[in-house]
Amino acid sequence: MAEPRLGAADVEDALVDADRTIAPRTARTALSYPTFRRLYWGAFGSNIGSWMQNAVLGAYAFELTGSARFVGLIVFAQLGPLLLFSLIGGALADVVDRRLLLIGVAVEQLLLSVALALLTVNDDPDKAALIGIVLLIGVGQAIHAPTYSAALPALVERKDLAGAISLNSAQMNASRVIGPAIGGVLYAAIGVSWVFAVNAATYLIVIGVLLAIRLPRVEPDPDEPTGFRRLLGGFRVARHNRTIRRVLLTMASFSLFCLPFVTQLPVLAERNLGIDPRSGAFGLFYACLGAGAVIGSLSIGTVFAGYSKRRLVRQGLALYAVSLTALALVSEPLLAFPAMVVVGSAYFGTVTSLSTVLQEQLDDRVRGRVMALWVMCFGGTVPIGGLIAGPVIEATAVTDVMLFGAAIAALLGFYAYLFTSEPTGRRARHLVSVVEEAVG
Repeated sequence: MAEPRLGAADVEDALVDADRTIAPRTARTALSYPTFRRLYWGAFGSNIGSWMQNAVLGAYAFELTGSARFVGLIVFAQLGPLLLFSLIGGALADVVDRRLLLIGVAVEQLLLSVALALLTVNDDPDKAALIGIVLLIGVGQAIHAPTYSAALPALVERKDLAGAISLNSAQMNASRVIGPAIGGVLYAAIGVSWVFAVNAATYLIVIGVLLAIRLPRVEPDPDEPTGFRRLLGGFRVARHNRTIRRVLLTMASFSLFCLPFVTQLPVLAERNLGIDPRSGAFGLFYACLGAGAVIGSLSIGTVFAGYSKRRLVRQGLALYAVSLTALALVSEPLLAFPAMVVVGSAYFGTVTSLSTVLQEQLDDRVRGRVMALWVMCFGGTVPIGGLIAGPVIEATAVTDVMLFGAAIAALLGFYAYLFTSEPTGRRARHLVSVVEEAVG
């Protein structure tokens, strides 16, 4: 018997109401697309270098100053541009050749990583110059992230989208395992400058891949507004699509309140666990977060491919709240490492589920601008939380910041539970508005 075809209403019911299932293809199928496969592996190589640099930057900032405030400032310089410049990146991704844009950003990142390597040859580098270079790297990432996020789904058929997103999340997080582990070893063995130099070399991989492939052309909608109104097109889409609006609201709240501890891992390692940030043990601790993230993100396109993504969001938030509480309270590294794996798994299982729901809602003509909002919510709010967390940690403890984040994750899980299905009736609609107002 032929498999029944699903219409738009069926897909909407499956995504919003979670009252039926769609039979998605698995992550493995996405690798059968040659262009997707080549870009996937090229990005994997480059991301390993990026996470070497990301992990070492925080540890280096803490070693240089011993200040949680300065660590927060470096992370803000690195990730803050995602909040300010992603809209520009998303707008560009919807009107220009995405391949050329990605190549240009990769060249810029390569040159800035070389500059970072040269600056840190000095034992006492200019801290203002250090922040300035990291800030420019962040600006490049703010252009790259929505462009790459918009380009990837166009390389596979819609039925394979969930698998492609799951695979992409898995490679990003596998690089979180491999990169910090390599970076920690190189940092201890040959110094911070060489870590940044090796990262610069990895950009040659993705540049080579992008030169060898062709990406689908972007066909702008001639009826779209121009100028500043076009820049804000993602907000219009989110305002009119309730699913997109709620996904973005959940992601922004989670990133702002529940993830600041990620920006303060060197502080957590030294003060709670007695782990030297300049050690292989710290690299392993950082890698545990990435290992869990690989498990969580890859499971969404494999083991849980047929499950309701909204239900997985709710369960992931609950697991994150419990595991982050455990990580905040332990003082033994042997207990902290497995707790970190569970935190990473819940973290990226939730994020991948949210991203899948979002991407399945988007038309390719506006994908770049809406994904810019995703990047702002996912990455742009994290450094704000980290910047706030720095002084709070100095005044209290990193444990308090983590326990607060766990409590917010539990509340967001309850928020997701309330909206498993479409609310009906006056009282239900009133409850929706009250909760959305409280979370917003």
